[in-house]
Amino acid sequence: MNIQSLKIELVKHILETESQELLDKILSTIKREQPDFWLELSEEQKAEIEISRKQIKNGETESWESVYKRLA
Repeated sequence: MNIQSLKIELVKHILETESQELLDKILSTIKREQPDFWLELSEEQKAEIEISRKQIKNGETESWESVYKRLA
């Protein structure tokens, strides 16, 4: 069975199930397989994101229109 056929088969079974426990297990398994993007960032990138979060929290933001006007 190729990957596309397998995906279709899985979706069919997911849509047919009424088991909350099974759906929770499937979701948990899928989430474990997906890498956390934060762990893939460099320390410099993480620091920049933290600076941005603090700026947003402090109301130090700029509208899209003003950024566009400045860069256009």
